[in-house]
Amino acid sequence: MDQQKNKWQHREKRHKRIRKNILGTAVKPRLSVYRSLNHLYAQLIDDTRSHTLLSVSTMSPEIKSQIKTGGNKTAADIVGQKLAKDALAKGIKTAVLDRGSYRFHGRVKAMTEAARKNGLTI
Repeated sequence: MDQQKNKWQHREKRHKRIRKNILGTAVKPRLSVYRSLNHLYAQLIDDTRSHTLLSVSTMSPEIKSQIKTGGNKTAADIVGQKLAKDALAKGIKTAVLDRGSYRFHGRVKAMTEAARKNGLTI
């Protein structure tokens, strides 16, 4: 039990350390990524107004119908494509990445690179 609590505290510490240098605005929102065991969630957030501009996840009906499971790189790639498409439709061309306490590899990297390939500057 104590080890699990310690692990969560280290995760929170890493997240705060990364987050203190990142600020999203209406012109360049923060791309916040949350990765669970089975799903991936991404949001574009305007921190000046504390407002979510756009959110996409593997739980979205249009994405859920395309994937078998939400916990892999293929699903992350589809989330990145959808995120970039919706952001460009709203007039958002750039974003700053908030990877949370996660390393930039695996699903987080796949989602980010897919968004970049589809026109979103990160």
